[in-house]
Amino acid sequence: MKITKDIYIEELVDNAPDSVSYLAEHGIRCLRCGEPIWGTLEEAAREKGFDDNKIQDFVNDLQALADKQ
Repeated sequence: MKITKDIYIEELVDNAPDSVSYLAEHGIRCLRCGEPIWGTLEEAAREKGFDDNKIQDFVNDLQALADKQ
């Protein structure tokens, strides 16, 4: 699975369940974390005040998690 900043949170969580913990650790709650989020990884990260560099870090880290599954 290829993860980009444009991936929808729901798709990310469905295809990479380990992403739930990672997102929660960074203040981004998701469907299984108790708060429904509809939108992309970038939109969710921007709502929390993250910049382009941090969002790219999220993409890289989440891709590594997905590759392990």
